[in-house]
Amino acid sequence: MIKARVTVTLKNGVLDPQGKAIEGALSALGFDGVGHVRQGKVFDIELESADKTKAEADLKAMCEKLLANTVIENYTISLG
Repeated sequence: MIKARVTVTLKNGVLDPQGKAIEGALSALGFDGVGHVRQGKVFDIELESADKTKAEADLKAMCEKLLANTVIENYTISLG
């Protein structure tokens, strides 16, 4: 079994209203010095495979087809 973590984040230059809202909320809660918050999503996935090359290819296909909107998002894959 292969465990993977896929992290999806907005590309630089794409507006992030949720990140801006989080930044404002942190400031309102008294956390000074917090700036430029960007939000993203994390997927922890277990694959029933021992072939890391195939797992990476499958994970990339998952990202391209479903997990990430590659027009506005980047993704990274980490195998554990």
